Amino acid sequence: MKSFENKVAAITGAGSGIGRALAFHLARQGCQLALSDVNAEGLAETADHARKLGVQVSEALVDVADRAAVHAWADQVVAEFGRVNAIFNNAGVAQGGTVEGNDYADYEWIMNINFWGVVNGTKAFLPHIKASGNGHIINISSIFGLFAQPGMSAYNASKFAVRGFTESLRQELDMADYGVSASCVHPGGIKTNIAKTARMNASLNSVTGQDGEKARQQFNDQLLRTTPEKAAQIIINGVLANKRRILIGPDAYALDGMQRLFPALYQRLVTAAMGMAARFSRKSSSKKAKTAAE
Repeated sequence: MKSFENKVAAITGAGSGIGRALAFHLARQGCQLALSDVNAEGLAETADHARKLGVQVSEALVDVADRAAVHAWADQVVAEFGRVNAIFNNAGVAQGGTVEGNDYADYEWIMNINFWGVVNGTKAFLPHIKASGNGHIINISSIFGLFAQPGMSAYNASKFAVRGFTESLRQELDMADYGVSASCVHPGGIKTNIAKTARMNASLNSVTGQDGEKARQQFNDQLLRTTPEKAAQIIINGVLANKRRILIGPDAYALDGMQRLFPALYQRLVTAAMGMAARFSRKSSSKKAKTAAE
């Protein structure tokens, strides 16, 4: 794809964050939009604004973990627009907790959305995109699909899975050569609601030295740096350049570089740094508690 003008793109998780920003950027380029989310209010706001940019827009409440619903939505998009050229599998969630502290249900919940949601979207839309003769599949992984850290095993597992799935898909599409390609996106810290809506359990305290709410707030305030608008522009430019891997943000490039230079040693560096930060946090909390008691 050399242009999104007069194309049709479907976006999951379009009610906020990167999904919303992608919708607006694509609309300004003359791309027709099929939007989905589980949040009706956020979805309606995105759709209303996109329509004001002069393009045709459809909206559907879709849980990407529901395979039948995703396939029905893909068929509905083609019935309404006549074709579909791109699917942005963007919907995702986060979860924090140690392997010992997490329940099986935590892993199942995040994999159903982050991984199976991508698989469902890809398989539902691929035949239609192939029929268009000119299209692209864009799957959102994370920098944590390249770089692991303690307390994030569920999230890491889901995003590493997206990466492996998409890289294999891209190779198959290259071999088939029927006008369809794929890109895997690895954002660093993006200023979205993902930290605020993340599920965290008490076991994370052993890693961060903080309770879940404090860890959530620190992550949101200190690590989410890149705007969704900037992320969307980088993704679109990467798709038009047919990039296999799209990194977003200086933090993503830094962590990717560390992993490349120290593919095994980086784990020791991470655990040392996080261990030091956790000890400092516990010491600070202890001093505050002591001062308050006095």
